[in-house]
Amino acid sequence: MADLESEVPPLPPRYRFRDLLLGDQGWQHDDRIQVEFHMNENTFKERLKLFFIKNQRSSLRIRLFNFSLKLLSCLLYIIRVLLDDPTQGHGCWGCSSQNHTPVKIDWSPIIWVNRSLPLWGLQVSVALISLFETILLGYLSYKGNIWEQVVRIPFLLEIINAVPFIITIFWPSLRNLFIPVFLNCWLAKHALENMINDLHRAIQRTQSAMFNQVLILISTLLCLIFTCICGIQHLERAGNKLTLFDSLYFCIVTFSTVGFGDVTPKIWPSKLLVVIMICVALVVLPIQFEQLAYLWMERQKSGGNYSRHRAQTEKHVVLCVSSLKIDLLMDFLNEFYAHPRLQDYYVVILCPTEMDAQVRRVLQIPMWSQRVIYLQGSALKDQDLLRAKMDDAEACFILSSRCEVDRTAADHQTILRAWAVKDFAPKCPLYVQILKPENKFHIKFADHVVCEEEFKYAMLALNCICPATSTLITLLVHTSRGQEGQQSPEHWQKMYGRCSGNEVYHIQMEDSTFFAEYEGKSFTYASFHAHKKFGVCLIGVRREDNKNILLNPGPRYIMSSTDICFYINITKEENSAFKKQEQHRKNNDSKSFYHGPSRLPLHSVIASMGTVAIDLQDTGYRSSSGHNLTLPSEGNKDGRRSSIAPVLEVADSSSLQTCDLLSDQSEDETTPSDDDISMGSEYVQYAKGYPPYSPYIGSSPTFCHLLHEKVPFCCLRLDQGCQHNYYEDAKAYGFKNKLIIVAAETAGNGLYNFIVPLRAYYRPKKELNPIVLLLDNPPDMHFLDAICWFPMVYYMVGSIDNLDDLLRCGVTFAANMVVVDKESTMSAEEDYMADAKTIVNVQTLFRLFSSLSIITELTHPANMRFMQFRAKDCYSLALSKLEKKEREKGSNLAFMFRLPFAAGRVFSISMLDTLLYQSFVKDYMISITRLLLGLDTTPGSGFLCSMKITEDDLWIRTYARLYQKLCSSTGDIPIGIYRTESQKLTTSESQISISVEEWEDTKDTKEQPNNRNNHRNSTSSDQSDHPLLRRKSMQWARRLSRKVPKHSGKTAEKISQQRMSLYKRSERQELAELVKNRMKHLGLSTAGYDEMNDHQNTLSYILINPSPDTRLELNDVVYLIRPDPLAYVPNTASSRKNSFCHTIGQDTREETQL
Repeated sequence: MADLESEVPPLPPRYRFRDLLLGDQGWQHDDRIQVEFHMNENTFKERLKLFFIKNQRSSLRIRLFNFSLKLLSCLLYIIRVLLDDPTQGHGCWGCSSQNHTPVKIDWSPIIWVNRSLPLWGLQVSVALISLFETILLGYLSYKGNIWEQVVRIPFLLEIINAVPFIITIFWPSLRNLFIPVFLNCWLAKHALENMINDLHRAIQRTQSAMFNQVLILISTLLCLIFTCICGIQHLERAGNKLTLFDSLYFCIVTFSTVGFGDVTPKIWPSKLLVVIMICVALVVLPIQFEQLAYLWMERQKSGGNYSRHRAQTEKHVVLCVSSLKIDLLMDFLNEFYAHPRLQDYYVVILCPTEMDAQVRRVLQIPMWSQRVIYLQGSALKDQDLLRAKMDDAEACFILSSRCEVDRTAADHQTILRAWAVKDFAPKCPLYVQILKPENKFHIKFADHVVCEEEFKYAMLALNCICPATSTLITLLVHTSRGQEGQQSPEHWQKMYGRCSGNEVYHIQMEDSTFFAEYEGKSFTYASFHAHKKFGVCLIGVRREDNKNILLNPGPRYIMSSTDICFYINITKEENSAFKKQEQHRKNNDSKSFYHGPSRLPLHSVIASMGTVAIDLQDTGYRSSSGHNLTLPSEGNKDGRRSSIAPVLEVADSSSLQTCDLLSDQSEDETTPSDDDISMGSEYVQYAKGYPPYSPYIGSSPTFCHLLHEKVPFCCLRLDQGCQHNYYEDAKAYGFKNKLIIVAAETAGNGLYNFIVPLRAYYRPKKELNPIVLLLDNPPDMHFLDAICWFPMVYYMVGSIDNLDDLLRCGVTFAANMVVVDKESTMSAEEDYMADAKTIVNVQTLFRLFSSLSIITELTHPANMRFMQFRAKDCYSLALSKLEKKEREKGSNLAFMFRLPFAAGRVFSISMLDTLLYQSFVKDYMISITRLLLGLDTTPGSGFLCSMKITEDDLWIRTYARLYQKLCSSTGDIPIGIYRTESQKLTTSESQISISVEEWEDTKDTKEQPNNRNNHRNSTSSDQSDHPLLRRKSMQWARRLSRKVPKHSGKTAEKISQQRMSLYKRSERQELAELVKNRMKHLGLSTAGYDEMNDHQNTLSYILINPSPDTRLELNDVVYLIRPDPLAYVPNTASSRKNSFCHTIGQDTREETQL
């Protein structure tokens, strides 16, 4: 049975060879039936329809032939008119010619024309072909309604122009009959429109509405004029007997509304035709113009196309955004075109929304209108990407909409745009901005990525330990020539504005004048001597065979000629010219450049047309009386100066000793100090290792201070006790260091990057500040799992709107209060009102806790002027005027002189947008910024920290000597100074800042307000130097004395004293009393609350890479790039330190690495 089933029947003999040739055919006894599909297309009609209509290319050829045929018929009509003489009488074919001169209209010249036999033959042939084609196309497009085909205007015109010629074939006497062949111009117009449509369909060109409409308008106008010319000329055969040229002249003069009157129609039929044509023109042409204007307006909205020819001959970049705001546009354009080599680039903006009025006005400015092209479209459509010529673009910038309420949804849109661009143009470099760190791994293929929340929280964290880090980074990533504030009378504004022009540049060492002579020398030696000689600050290098950038690799790093050097300077070396000063010139300059506590740069920097001329300083030996860095002679009386050792060319182990200015950051856990033992197990329990759990994929592993065992989630809650502890407020914990409080809406994954830099392994564990997260919404378990391994990290559910929540979380003894912009308030009906709630809340904190250092993040940089706002502060008003002047000069950093920004107390993440733009020219800027912020940790690369100048350090005197001291001892590289000065009140309007209320707050509360003489005596000693303040106080005293009641009796005197005591109490005292009452109500101690200690009369600013001769001042904070402590640790020590990460959370870490 199985054999029978497996047996294959033989093929029929007569089908074997045919089946081999023709394919599989059914066998003779097979029941299967072959089915053929699309049999309807095999009919003759369908094949004709496919050729004449459906097929794009063949249909285009047919329509082109039809168009040519109609033009030929019009041309033959013109030839007939030129050959015909209306003065000779004509009649039917074969009749004798007669001249008619009747009194009335002679219709015979209108009805009969002179048509030669060859011309008649050509016209008949054209008519036959046209009629046959029209009937055939009508038959192919027939859909059941014959009248729909017959009553169409093109069909009727074809009948009028073709059928009479066919009749003349059978009736020869009618061969001279007039036929209005000139009406074929309208059929030619119709054929032209169909031909253009087929052409666009064949070449896949869809954006042709404007071209079509212009073509229709022009062809309609030409047809009207041609019809009028031919009609007037023919009708006037019975009148003025006009030629074609006379008729053309008459029509042009008439349609242009000039109307000279020298040529006019004589008989009424021609006059009637003129009236009809004018009426038709008045109806048809306005409709065409209206449609053209509408399409033009739509084209202006959508932007049209970017020319393919321009894309192949010129360079352009594409900016993809979901919504374009004027601030974002100007930031991009100012930063992008700040680089000289980008002046010839075009910027194509691809945005799905319509261009708003402000953007349209800006793009109409000649400076931008020739270089910026706005296209309305979506990056997800290949058609729009083709319009923008994305495949020919030099780069594509994809920016997220940070003003969206749902930032995750905004990231999803950005991811899809990046995928679409990568799919359409794989070779186009991508520069992508993302908001949430957990979405970053979706766009790892992009060439450059900036994650907003990563940078934001890392900068906020470093602001707490290195003041004004946000301002330092912002100034470094902005392009400036350092001309801001140079016209100001204030010395600090000149210094601050001058140093703000410093940026990070790169150059290969063998091509550099700055660094070529230091080949084979140590990195610190090259950095110190380059700064001493040229005023440039060498901060990092990169090997030729390595992609990783090393910030300050340390004194053991030997410079190679192929190294790429990264340095901070006013301009790059290629734009610098060098000249040697004479010795006497230098001596004169060293004497004349000193102005008080700080100096102007000894090397003159002349910024002109992008070129800087640097006067080289003499590095030879000078006498000890000059300000130099050479070691003094042995007989020098200044014994402290001899402690600065020279920076060695090649470092040895003996030279790397700990500087007496700084504490050793690399602590050994096996040898605890006396303080560690005295404080018990609080510090001893810490270990160093990699966090075992990361809240999102793509976070860079950082060596941190960790706990041996993770803290239970219940113990992370600061304001609630649990079975492990009973503390319910920050005061009860008894922290040794002051708190760092972060007020945020939710515990997003980006908040993890706030904790990691503050718990990095190079931070001394004695200086670790407790971190309190004040959250509006409770965190999820996913986030708590990530932070429970870090020491002294707590959270509390509350809001900065609530004073009780602030007091419970320990705001009275906090070192820093970080206020993060809330996502729910980032969007508002009025854009700049998005920061309103944050600004008012911070202002309340500023008034309640004046000694608290508040660091605020805002959505819009323009709102920085409202931070710590004082309406009667004339100094702030003067700074506002200075900001306006700098903005009028075209500065990109007009807001830099605002005191909160200069002091690092406020920043906006939108100011870091320039980091992404600048990376187009400097592809290393994102990597360097991430290393400075601690987001990335490269082995052998240093980190950013700071040191404070105390009284014991003032003997160093100058920044150059400090540079030498640090390089020769610890290997640190200073990059700038954070300086704090007191606001000195003067009588000038630009500097004075006086208000009666502020003076009232500081006056002696024991003085009686109605005692005028005592008041004058008490203020005369303090205010003798300020006449205006004294005059204000006298006016205040007189006004106050007039309010004293003059009743007699003990009751009146008692009431008067009570009222005076209430009036005498200042607003700040009222706020302090309010805070203390709330603290008592909550059971908190008021001992740590100091309401009178504030910093309102100080100003702070940053000097990036100051001159070597800059004087150091007390309380200066110096920014340092310190070498990696683990770079030269023996293997045994590294294995001991890393052993911790193998013992905790191994499984979790493996999951994170996925």
